[in-house]
Amino acid sequence: MAPGIPFVDVVRGGRPIILPVDRILMEGMAFFGRHGVFPAERELGARFTVDVVLEGDLRAPGRSDRLEETIDYARAYNLVREVVEGEPCHLLEAVAQRIADRLLELPRVERATIRVHKKPPLPGEFRSVAVEISRP
Repeated sequence: MAPGIPFVDVVRGGRPIILPVDRILMEGMAFFGRHGVFPAERELGARFTVDVVLEGDLRAPGRSDRLEETIDYARAYNLVREVVEGEPCHLLEAVAQRIADRLLELPRVERATIRVHKKPPLPGEFRSVAVEISRP
């Protein structure tokens, strides 16, 4: 996934301070869902693979080593699962947006990048089609 955009801290001495972007990466989560435009996709369902990058300031948990100070990726996983296994969407774009909306509600998540893959019902040989979105 593309790197996130660094964020600017307070301006000191007339110059902005660019802070590093901290990330939690969740790759290759696989779920069964019924998303798609075609009736067969909704009836039969398919396997969807999701990659997520959660951005936020991880300095405090890096120093304290305390779970309650970081982004809860177990909770994030459950939110992704609920969306993918839940109410069907026609488009991968809508699935990705629903995931982003849910993940951005988590404490300390400042930005989320979501990539949703599926093997489409098209002739030809390729691994997957994917949509990737990033939301602040």
